[in-house]
Amino acid sequence: MPLTDVQWARIEPLLPDRTPRRGGRWRDHREVIEAIAFKFQTGTQWVHLPEKYGNWRGIYNRLRMGAVDGTWERVFTALMAQADADEDLNWAVSVDSTIVRAHQHAAGARKRGPRSANRTITPSAGTAAD
Repeated sequence: MPLTDVQWARIEPLLPDRTPRRGGRWRDHREVIEAIAFKFQTGTQWVHLPEKYGNWRGIYNRLRMGAVDGTWERVFTALMAQADADEDLNWAVSVDSTIVRAHQHAAGARKRGPRSANRTITPSAGTAAD
């Protein structure tokens, strides 16, 4: 599902300049975001992205670079703030306790306090060398 013009108008000013520090110009931000959205909406593998989005490695690298430099976090935070200001957010939180489980090692945990680091070692009753 491609981005609408209204959605793109909200996202575009939040994205960095398309001129990279090295190399040629990047592919259009809108095309990249639509390719990323397609990948996650369909659950397809990166290598199976349709050819209209271009080389999947470039799309994946842009997603990864945006995550590393904080671009996606900044975009998400700004969009959330805009939606909150427009009173366009409805928070719904659901927790299903059937999937909250303790780790297998939690079953036999000690009930007393932690062991002391310097335990006293008592010598055996016998002598070492008589």
